[in-house]
Amino acid sequence: MTTVHIKRLSGEDLIPYINDLARLRIEVFRAFPYLYDGSLAYEKKYLQTYIDNPASVMVLALDGEQVVGASTAIPMKFETTELKQPFIDHAYDLEQVFYCSESVLNTQYRGLGIGVRFFEEREAHAKELGGFKHIAFCCVERPSHHPLRPVDYVSLEAFWQKRGYRKHPELHTTYCWKDVDSVDETPKPMTFWLKQ
Repeated sequence: MTTVHIKRLSGEDLIPYINDLARLRIEVFRAFPYLYDGSLAYEKKYLQTYIDNPASVMVLALDGEQVVGASTAIPMKFETTELKQPFIDHAYDLEQVFYCSESVLNTQYRGLGIGVRFFEEREAHAKELGGFKHIAFCCVERPSHHPLRPVDYVSLEAFWQKRGYRKHPELHTTYCWKDVDSVDETPKPMTFWLKQ
């Protein structure tokens, strides 16, 4: 069995891996709770922000040469209005917030500590950049009775709390995407988690 190794990249160094990250995002986010029905064209456009920004980071998990997981982050000031507005409304200095965008990992590689490394590497990148007081991410809120919720679904909240993150219900936004069982995009409630 090949040992999974972790690689941290920024800016234009991400270019060779964008297709892999786009594919992983579509695959992993298709599952509950995101239920995201994505397209490669949209993903590539979305990920261009990270290529264009030298302060961004992508942490890759590679099994040999195969990308099996990836995690991204960027200073909040470069993010979309939907993500920035709750922090502006609550008088946070956007210059001091580092945003962890996503972590996607193939199912068979979960439970090996890779998710922990994703957080560690993104936090290390934020410290190297300097000037941040908060690291944040957000997650979708789905009702417990959602018809597509698997019976064996386990929330990641305990994992996030163990990493030192705390839920901030006052920091919330909505994001639109098309669910796997929908025809059109619909708004989804998103709540932020923060760590000092």
